[in-house]
Amino acid sequence: MAAVRAVLFLLFELVTVVPVAFGCLLCAPLPLHTRYRFTMIWPRMVIWAARHILGIRWQVLGYERLPDAPVILLSKHQSSWETLFYPCVMPRELCYVFKRELLFIPFFGWGIALLDMIHIDRRRGSDAFENVVRQGLRKLADGRWIIMFPEGTRTMVGGKGRYKSGGARLAIRTGVPVVPIAVNSGERWPRNAFVKSPGLVTVSIGAPIPSEGKTPDQLNAEVEQWIETEMRRISPHVYRDAA
Repeated sequence: MAAVRAVLFLLFELVTVVPVAFGCLLCAPLPLHTRYRFTMIWPRMVIWAARHILGIRWQVLGYERLPDAPVILLSKHQSSWETLFYPCVMPRELCYVFKRELLFIPFFGWGIALLDMIHIDRRRGSDAFENVVRQGLRKLADGRWIIMFPEGTRTMVGGKGRYKSGGARLAIRTGVPVVPIAVNSGERWPRNAFVKSPGLVTVSIGAPIPSEGKTPDQLNAEVEQWIETEMRRISPHVYRDAA
């Protein structure tokens, strides 16, 4: 039955992504906020289908902790699920930080190019991060939130990657707090898995952590401590089994 659900879900994605992608291209001349709202149609459809076809439900804890102010979101990353989910649920438009090479992926790259997000051009060497800071300041001034995954890639359930300090550095340079987020989506939508498991995904949002007066390593350590502690709270069975 799970395999049948997975096939139906894949068909849903394939049938819906092409018309939405071409719709996004038609929206290119429109204002950014209009393009953003239209592009978010497909993530909302996928999250809906994940719930009704795959049986993946979700709950958000700590939503009231989100401030009405500029922030950088730093999240655990286990699955593609949260990449699609966060723009659907956050109260402000999100701006992902990604490798410039992703812009050249058909459909996906076209979509993110239209959303004016922050891309890292590693060909610029030492100036690459300064370019990210300049872009970040502009996005935050426009009322958007920046989101990054400190571990850099999706991690296995119960695992932990090395927390890179790029998000903390950006927060300090832009003068905004960071909001740590724990999520256990990998239990339902594992990395690179075709068959997903029905059940509940928990997204837990922490209180904003000020960046003033801290080094990137200090701020990064606070984020890591909160996220990894919270992961053990929302998924105690995973870490108990791994112990």
